[in-house]
Amino acid sequence: MSKKRGLSLEEKREQILQIFYESQDFFLLKELEKLGPKKGVISQSVKDVVQSLVDDDLVMKDKIGTSVYFWSLPSCAGNQLRNTRTKLESELANCRKRLSELTGQRDNLKKGREESDEREAALEELEAVELQHKKLKEELACYADNDPAALEKMIFLCFFGDITEDATEVAHAAANRWTDNIFTLQQWCSTNFPQAKEQLEHMYKEVGITDDFEYLQ
Repeated sequence: MSKKRGLSLEEKREQILQIFYESQDFFLLKELEKLGPKKGVISQSVKDVVQSLVDDDLVMKDKIGTSVYFWSLPSCAGNQLRNTRTKLESELANCRKRLSELTGQRDNLKKGREESDEREAALEELEAVELQHKKLKEELACYADNDPAALEKMIFLCFFGDITEDATEVAHAAANRWTDNIFTLQQWCSTNFPQAKEQLEHMYKEVGITDDFEYLQ
């Protein structure tokens, strides 16, 4: 003989609600745990079943003194169902509105994209260009190690590291300070050794100080 199947959670909820509806009275949890087995709900599961009904607003509870009372009337279930229906109807209306908007957007996007020989040819050309672009990028990547800019940057980082904005400002000021010192030295040499002007200018050019030597902007 097969073993009797236990009640599902929904069936337990219905049976506990019947206790409330039949009596239309207030109950303590311990009272419900005694009445539950008469409806096929074991006392150990009554607490969880009642809490699930409270969470769904099908059963009300309130603390009076040190005791917590539970109650439910048929009208509570009716109100809960009406609220649920109103909510679902509102969500359905919003979904229909959104569907209408998306349908309109889709129709607008279709304009000018109707199937034609010209459109098909343009798409094929676009695909060919994209394929060529991808191929060129892959080929260019093969020469990345020989990129002068990349090599210059790599060498710079090896010597100076990753320079921050503050460090750049300090370096800029220092470069202009040395430029100022060079101009001061040139002025001193011109004043004290006027007869060696040509030799001095030749020496300046040899170390890279030409006529366009100027402060950094």
